[in-house]
Amino acid sequence: MSSPARTDSPVVTATVRVLAPFVLTFALFTLFHGTSSVGGGFQGGVVAATTVIMLAFGFGVPTTAAWLLENRLLVLVVIGPVVFGVVALAGIAAGGAFLQFDTLPIPKASVYATEAIELGIGATVGTVVIVLFVALSTTVEERKRQ
Repeated sequence: MSSPARTDSPVVTATVRVLAPFVLTFALFTLFHGTSSVGGGFQGGVVAATTVIMLAFGFGVPTTAAWLLENRLLVLVVIGPVVFGVVALAGIAAGGAFLQFDTLPIPKASVYATEAIELGIGATVGTVVIVLFVALSTTVEERKRQ
């Protein structure tokens, strides 16, 4: 059975339009406050992915899946490990050890390095959740048509 191109409920569509920016804002808050409070890249990435999933519920999975570009999703999945590798090796390049942030020549290096790693983790986790959702909620034929 194919999923509809758009939901039949104007209430769901209107609610998604209103709530999506707030959920995305909360995702960014959670992601960037992981070094000083509860949260971090994993939690922020999952909450950001729920924004896209909410849009799929409001506007239809095929419509949302068509909006997502495979090349950009692939880049977002790869960003996390690449950012981690760059930040981890930056300590060695600055004359320290692997993951040694205090040798980096910037103020508050450990805070910024940790935030960069959290951002990469958030991008990877969020994108993987989105890709899994689309893969599980659409048929092979629907994905080929996109």
